[in-house]
Amino acid sequence: QVQLVESGGGLVQTGGSLRLSCAASGRIFSINDMGWYRQAPGKQRELVAAITTGGHTNYADSVKGRFTISRENVKNTVYLQMNSLKAEDTAVYYCKARGSTAARPFENRDYWGQGTQVTVSS
Repeated sequence: QVQLVESGGGLVQTGGSLRLSCAASGRIFSINDMGWYRQAPGKQRELVAAITTGGHTNYADSVKGRFTISRENVKNTVYLQMNSLKAEDTAVYYCKARGSTAARPFENRDYWGQGTQVTVSS
């Protein structure tokens, strides 16, 4: 009932930038925390950045100072601006949103996007 549509992934050179977008749609009652996770080959999925409805943010140490998460609540959209990209940033990036549906407006669940590949070349 809630779908997350991601865009913006691709191939960039070391030091380049990408901007990821993720929009939630469906029978949404509310969207609360949103965030980005990534998973590189052979590694666990890890939190990259998260943002609350009030704008409080949290970043992984590895991306602090390089990535910026933001959101537009009226559009249920979250962004991840990635600057100074490194080869170690190569991963599949997943959007996550916590929210509720119109059918169960006070029952929050986590919803995940399909993932988008970010590849940083040497």
